[in-house]
Amino acid sequence: MELALLEALNAERAARRACVLVTEIGRGRQRLVRSAEAAADPLAEALAEAFRTGRSFMLELGNERVFLTVQVPSPRLVITGAVHISQALAPMARTAGFDVTIVDPRTAFATPERFPDVDLRAEWPDVALPALALDPFTALAALTHDPKIDDPALAEALARGCFYVGALGSRKTHAARLERLAARGIGREALARIHAPIGLDIGAASSAEIAVSVLAQLVGTLRRRPAEREQAA
Repeated sequence: MELALLEALNAERAARRACVLVTEIGRGRQRLVRSAEAAADPLAEALAEAFRTGRSFMLELGNERVFLTVQVPSPRLVITGAVHISQALAPMARTAGFDVTIVDPRTAFATPERFPDVDLRAEWPDVALPALALDPFTALAALTHDPKIDDPALAEALARGCFYVGALGSRKTHAARLERLAARGIGREALARIHAPIGLDIGAASSAEIAVSVLAQLVGTLRRRPAEREQAA
């Protein structure tokens, strides 16, 4: 691999941006395709599949073979609210391959005993989230029911182009939430991206069932959305 190409690949990795290294097996030629460039590439369809799945594969093009080496950042889940749903959701999400962080300034709830082996930030979202550097490969689930905690987190997630943004609460609660967020200057199109009530409608009753519905919804969003999600950031 040429040094310039390696440096470009490492730069994309460091910035948590998805890219694909295209290698022509017969000729040995290589090029780097960033997600924002994929739609205009001759291999657009194959690249879209590569970005969607995050898996590398060999592509047969007539008598030629091309290998697509996919570099996709590990997905992250940031949860606001050290609540019962979070206790069920965090280990499930980690099993599914997500790096999990829980943000809650309420130190009575945000304790290592309740959330072992989880990145726990006992801080307000306006302090914790900038340091986490939310991006298009991050999901945010707002679960506190407390506007002072959830609203700033939702606003930050929308501004940073998180691939999934969900909030707990009834439709009535969400309507009031939308009014508050609109008052912050957030546009209608961005607000429409919030999944609320959060999770798939499976008739969930317990905290664990709600956690299952949330995880299923955000995995579906991650895998079904096109590579161009980075362009919204």
